[in-house]
Amino acid sequence: MIALPAGWREMTLGQLCSSPGGGIQTGPFGSQLHASDYVTEGIPSVMPQNIGDNVINEAGIARITAGDAERLSRYRLRSGDIVYSRRGDVERRALVRRANDGWLCGTGCLRVRLGDGPDDSRFVSYALGTEWTREWIVRHAVGATMLNLNTSILASVSLWVPPVMEQRAIAEVLGALDDKIAANTNLARTADEFLCQRYRAAIAADSVTLPLLERLDVDFGEPFKGGQFCEPGSGRPLIRIRDLKTFTPQVWTAERRARETVIEPGDVVLGMDAEFRATAWLGVPGLLNQRVCRVRGDGLGRALVREAVKEPLAAIEAEKTGTTVIHLNKRDLERAAVVIPSDDRAQSFNRVSEPVYQARLAAAEENRTLAALRDTLLPQLMSGKLRVRDAEKVAETVL
Repeated sequence: MIALPAGWREMTLGQLCSSPGGGIQTGPFGSQLHASDYVTEGIPSVMPQNIGDNVINEAGIARITAGDAERLSRYRLRSGDIVYSRRGDVERRALVRRANDGWLCGTGCLRVRLGDGPDDSRFVSYALGTEWTREWIVRHAVGATMLNLNTSILASVSLWVPPVMEQRAIAEVLGALDDKIAANTNLARTADEFLCQRYRAAIAADSVTLPLLERLDVDFGEPFKGGQFCEPGSGRPLIRIRDLKTFTPQVWTAERRARETVIEPGDVVLGMDAEFRATAWLGVPGLLNQRVCRVRGDGLGRALVREAVKEPLAAIEAEKTGTTVIHLNKRDLERAAVVIPSDDRAQSFNRVSEPVYQARLAAAEENRTLAALRDTLLPQLMSGKLRVRDAEKVAETVL
């Protein structure tokens, strides 16, 4: 048995939440909050799909009225709470920050609250993110078709807990990395809004509408064989539809094909199943798999290409809504048209927008470095193998 570092305690999450005001509880059930209760403007309600890697993603979040929030006040979130997905990807959790104070712990979630005890909730949220803790939760979740998490399972999670001052120091080191990641993420969001506005202004002044495949070049991915898939690090990374959200290829291949397409950071790619979104690839270079395609335009910058294909893709997706699973095909693209600024305005757009687009790519690259460092430091700090002062020195090299 591995000995605890001096001064550390082994405690369950339930014990950490046993102080006055603490506890683990589920969000409201569907009978308490119906789909018809959600509104366009109002108080955000955190659902499983809003839970990222220790952060709440606000994009597309559901909202409720102030009246419903008051009626469901026992489910309101406070800064320092931790929110879990109750079903599906049950290892996901997010720390509730000041910006999320007063939001609702929505249907399908669990709320963890330490209460008035001395322990640091930021530290606990990081401790719950270690690989061994996440694996424990998955192993003990119930359900054959879909994993489910309940309060008793979550309360049984065992954690190593150092003295409070060390908890805070660990949380500060890891939090500094996450704060920089958040700042880069906000920069990317601002850059995207700027590029969209610039494109709107450019086409409003002077533009031409052309068949999509006449003005843009579309390269389709190849059907790489599953029998030649490799573990990450062996062969070359393969970019599949599921990777367009994470920008992290999970499968590599040893296969070589005559018509293969290599995707570089910044290339505009889109998935051809379920939803059609023009995406700037923010991962490492990789091979384009089937059902994913790349879009380019001679003389057009990547930012302009991405903005130009957004509306035609949205129109194609809207046409297909209602079927079980929608698919994009070449015939759809043959029928589509794009709006391109005049040559002079396209050049002007490129001069201003490409540096912004490049800065967005640089921020994404830095975030990968920061996240990798955080994930390396996390288990070392949580096991007591790495002291805080040493972790601080490492973090200073990238902050």
